[in-house]
Amino acid sequence: MTDATSSLPTPDVGPDATDAPGPGFRADQLEGFRIGVTSDRRSSDLIDAFERRGAKVMHAPTLRISHAPQEGPLLEDTRAMIAAVPDVLLATTGYGIRRWFEVADAAGLGPDLLAALASTDILVRGPKARGGIRAAGLNDTGMSDSETTASLVDKVLADYPPGLVVGIQVHGYTDETQLDRLRAVHRDVITVAPYRWTAIDDTDERVQRLVEAICTQQLDCVTFTSAPAVDALFVAAEGMGVYSQVVAALRAGVCAAAVGPVTSAPLLAVGIEPIQPERFRMGALIRLVCEHLEDKGIDRIETRHGPLALRGSVVEVGGERRQLPPSALTILRCLVAAQGAVVTREELTRALTSRSFSGPQDDHAMEVSLSRLRQALGVPGLVATVVKRGYRLDV
Repeated sequence: MTDATSSLPTPDVGPDATDAPGPGFRADQLEGFRIGVTSDRRSSDLIDAFERRGAKVMHAPTLRISHAPQEGPLLEDTRAMIAAVPDVLLATTGYGIRRWFEVADAAGLGPDLLAALASTDILVRGPKARGGIRAAGLNDTGMSDSETTASLVDKVLADYPPGLVVGIQVHGYTDETQLDRLRAVHRDVITVAPYRWTAIDDTDERVQRLVEAICTQQLDCVTFTSAPAVDALFVAAEGMGVYSQVVAALRAGVCAAAVGPVTSAPLLAVGIEPIQPERFRMGALIRLVCEHLEDKGIDRIETRHGPLALRGSVVEVGGERRQLPPSALTILRCLVAAQGAVVTREELTRALTSRSFSGPQDDHAMEVSLSRLRQALGVPGLVATVVKRGYRLDV
């Protein structure tokens, strides 16, 4: 596992803010589902989209974009870029480009920066970076093939002769591997970092609550929009002593949703198979999560009392949807999975223990949970007792 403070890959292309309700939009589309959001910047776009569809969202940014208290280092890098007049400039993120030019303008360096880059070949990693370049009054000469920093560096090495001066707008965690590839071929590589990613302060308990919710499978899906955010979650879980439980839950039980292949990489490295949209955009991620939960996240079973559907933390029975408390939900999931077969008291108790963050559960806790489930269902006889054996759904 990569430490969250080390050099990490460039995130997938930034989110697109547009999420106008499409033909498939319904206000109850995600009712009952619980979704964790790990991003910081523009997380409100994700949260709002999911909540408008009825989901409950747990927001716990694992990393936060930070700006230096003073802009001295950024201005020094900007002056170095102006003095160098680079042959090629690599623009990696739209946000970074916009912030760079805003800081330069505020310091009176904007005109000099534009003049220095007027004859520079500017290559962009994706549409967002292209938008940032054009907003600054410049034009790019090409885009990477797969919207990653690695493919952007590939393009430079393939299309340009060696020995050039190359500028690169870096972001968050600097990817030294890609910088070393450029340094091995070109005369000078100049970096500018308009922002950094920093770990969330230990006093922020949201990440701890997110880790607990993943371990106990109190979430149906967790979204990731950058690889460093994944690693930061793993570091937090390791610090809490539950890293293996988090990985196990994300492998089976809690869906991991990543915005693109770079974000997916640290998940795949530990055997977690995330869902990933074909277009590396926030809007596409939102649509994919909705489709996946509606298609794969609802368990249905026919009973003698009518159809029963379990969607996240909500059960639909008798034409009504009822919210279930966590322990009752665990019991019902076991009974639904058994498809009418008997589930022993011991099996139900073990299931409660595996989903508990407070330690082992006993028979009494199981009986209380079962009573709560029957009360929440409101359908006498739906959960049947099999004397001296256990319990089953009346199918």
